[in-house]
Amino acid sequence: MRKNEFFEQKGPFLLSELFNDVNLDQKQKIYDIKSLEDSKISDLTFLESSNYIKAAKLTKSSYCITNEKLSVYLPKTCKPIIVKNVLFELCKVVKKFYPDADLDRPDFSLSSPKKTKYLNVKFGNNVFIGKNCKIGKDTLIGSNTIIEHNTVIGENCTIGTHVLIRNSIIGNNVVIQDGCKVGKKGFGFIPLKDKNLRFPHIGKVLLKDHSELGANCTIDRGSIGDTVIGKNTFLDNQVHVAHNVKIGDNCMIAGQVGFAGSSVVGDNVSIGGQAGVSGHLKIGNNVKIGGGSGVVKDIPDGAVVMGYPAVPLKKFLLNLKK
Repeated sequence: MRKNEFFEQKGPFLLSELFNDVNLDQKQKIYDIKSLEDSKISDLTFLESSNYIKAAKLTKSSYCITNEKLSVYLPKTCKPIIVKNVLFELCKVVKKFYPDADLDRPDFSLSSPKKTKYLNVKFGNNVFIGKNCKIGKDTLIGSNTIIEHNTVIGENCTIGTHVLIRNSIIGNNVVIQDGCKVGKKGFGFIPLKDKNLRFPHIGKVLLKDHSELGANCTIDRGSIGDTVIGKNTFLDNQVHVAHNVKIGDNCMIAGQVGFAGSSVVGDNVSIGGQAGVSGHLKIGNNVKIGGGSGVVKDIPDGAVVMGYPAVPLKKFLLNLKK
């Protein structure tokens, strides 16, 4: 059984334990909840948006939480579990598998690092490390930094002061500057009248080799999948990357840019300061986005856009002359 690296996982559960009124094999065991792309035969998955029809057609899961309209896009090997509100039902299921992932609770396993355990790693003052962390040689960790349990940090990394890292796997030669918060819970909940239902975030953050985070960046972990920042991608100060965002290789992101959840950014993308990218979008390779722009729809490979809403640069310049 595959276990989550960072959160206690319950189960497996019978379908009858997860859904009361589903006309399916109630004795079927479900071992985990996964995205359409990552799910296996024994996992439960979900489809709540037409943006993911392509992934739905290829899913290996045997069961999918979805609605009547979207269920037609599932392969014959994946049986739909029809519900009125996909995210609400998904939230309830994830809470059963991962009851402690809806909040970022304090890590009480933290302690001062033992030099004999982390060879060739230099620590500043007042650094605390959680249990089962792995830190590669020649890595530097600044004062007042916290690295929570099960985090993996590669070789020759530079971690600044007042940094918090949790639920993350970090490659080699990565730089994380002062004040960054990496792997925190994303802004996900189901709005209710009296008490909002917090959506558990069971994913992680992947920072690939040679990437860099400027000072005071905030990188949310994934909700079901992972948040990914590609190789040699540099983020300037105060950039926010929401849950499930995937940024490709060799990207340059200027200060105060914000990415809403689940958007995918290609390779070699440049984004000017204070631009915003809405959620569930696809930004192609070799795209350039001007500073202060608001991206509200997909952008194809090689495009240069600017403005709000972001439009091709030539159109933006023509509109300025009017």
